[in-house]
Amino acid sequence: MSVRSNLFQISTALLLTVSLVASCKPDVPQPPTPTPTNPTTPTPPQYGTPFAGVPNRENAVMYQVNMRAFSQAGNFAGVTARLDSIKAIGVNVLYLMPIYPIGTDSKSVNSPYAVKDYRAVNPEFGTLTDLRTLVDAAHARGLTVLLDWVANHTSWDHPWITAHADWYQKNAAGAIASPSNNGTTYNDVAQLNFNSAPMRLEMISALKSWVYTANVDGFRFDYADFQPNDFWKQATDTLRNIKTHKLLLMAEGTRSTNFASGFDYNFGFNFYGGIYNVYRNGQPATVFDNLNTSEYVGATGTQQVVRYITNHDVNGSDGTPVGLFGGNAGAMSAFVIASCYRGIPMIYNGQEVGMTTPITFPFTSVKVNWNGNRAITLAYKQLLAARAASPALRSGTPTAYSSTNVCAFTKTAGPDQAFVLVNVRNSATTYPVPAALAGTTWTNVLQGGTVTLGSQVALPAYGYLVLKK
Repeated sequence: MSVRSNLFQISTALLLTVSLVASCKPDVPQPPTPTPTNPTTPTPPQYGTPFAGVPNRENAVMYQVNMRAFSQAGNFAGVTARLDSIKAIGVNVLYLMPIYPIGTDSKSVNSPYAVKDYRAVNPEFGTLTDLRTLVDAAHARGLTVLLDWVANHTSWDHPWITAHADWYQKNAAGAIASPSNNGTTYNDVAQLNFNSAPMRLEMISALKSWVYTANVDGFRFDYADFQPNDFWKQATDTLRNIKTHKLLLMAEGTRSTNFASGFDYNFGFNFYGGIYNVYRNGQPATVFDNLNTSEYVGATGTQQVVRYITNHDVNGSDGTPVGLFGGNAGAMSAFVIASCYRGIPMIYNGQEVGMTTPITFPFTSVKVNWNGNRAITLAYKQLLAARAASPALRSGTPTAYSSTNVCAFTKTAGPDQAFVLVNVRNSATTYPVPAALAGTTWTNVLQGGTVTLGSQVALPAYGYLVLKK
C-alpha cells in the first residue's frame, strides 16, 4: 500500500531467497450480480463520452505516474503536457497515483495514500477540470486512464472518523485502530471495518462515481490482499455493471482468489523479488520459469499478472533499476524479461530515461529529469514496438529453455513464434541451444537481419536477443 507495501515486497523477496496496443473485442465476463450503491448518494451524470479504445487486458502496457515527481509543477497539467512522450514509448494504459485530498492532521506524514475525501480532487494537483482535461487528452491519444484507489484505510481527519466511528476497526480499548503489517503499525491512517455494510456501500458508491465524474477507465486497488474477497467481488460486480464502460481492474496483491473476485490483474510482487534475487543475489535464471506457474494460480482466460522492475515503493526503498541491476545494460535486460516472458509490463515514470536518483517517499524532493539517457528511451521504444507487432511476444504461450545464467524462452501464438534470450549476468556467457531449436532461422527484431542458430549462442554481459518468425 504505497510505501507501506514495500514491506510486503521485501518479505516476498526474502521468501523467494529461501524457498499496445490493439483494441479488440472485449473479453466476455460472467454476468455479474448487481450490487446496490448507497441510496443517499445518487450516481452523478456522465462527463464526456466513454472511451472506446480500452485495450483487452492481455494487450495492456502500463505506465505509472507519480504526479509529485513527474513534473516541476507536480500537477495534472504537468502530466498532460507530456502525454505525447508517454504515448511514444509504446504504452497504452496510464495509471495515476492517488488524486484525492490527503490528511493534514497531527499524525499525517504527507502520504498520498492517506485519503481524506474519496469524492474530491487534491488541490495540490489541480481541479476536477484539470483532471478531466488530462483524461480527455489521454483518450485523444488512445491512452486508457486508471485511478489508484485506497480502500483499506483513511486519514484521521476523514469525516467518517467522527460521523461513522463504527465504520472503523477498534482496538481492545475501544479506540479506532491503525492498520499493521509484518509487525509494523501505520499510525498516520485509520483502519476501516469491512464488516460494516454501510461503509462498503459508501466506499463502492464513491468508487463508481469517478467513472462518471472523470470518465476514467478503471482502477488500481492499493493493498488489495488485505480486504475480504467478498468485498472485492461486491465492488467489481458493481463496476462491471456500468455497461457504458469497459473497465480495467488491477489488484495490488498476489492472492490467487483475487482473480475469482473479478480483477483483471494481480501485481507481480514475486516477479520483482525474482528479478532482485537473480540480478542482486546470483540466483539462477530458472527462477522466472517457476514464477510463470506460481503467479498465475487462480487465473483463467486472459487474466494477467502485471510485471515491473521498479515502482513507487521499491524505487524509493531499494533504488532505481540502473542502480540495482547492473547499470543501464542490466536494467534493460531485466525489463526485456519483464515485458516479454509472461504478463503485461509496467513502466514507472523516469525508468525510461535511465534515471539514477531514487524518488523517495513522500515523493516531493526529486523530479524526473526528462533530459536523461535518450539511448535508453530509444531502447524502450524499440522493444515495446517489437512486442506490439508480435502476437507471440505479447500474449503467446511460453516454453522455458532457461539455464543458470540465461533466461531463455520461446512463445507461440498461432503461426507467430518468438525466441528470447537474456544474459542475467555482468559477464559474457555462452548459451547451449536446445536441440529442438538448433538449425532454426529467425529474424532479429531489434537489430535487424536473420539469425540461424547453431549449437550455442554467445551473449555479452547483460546481452539479449529477441527473435521471431
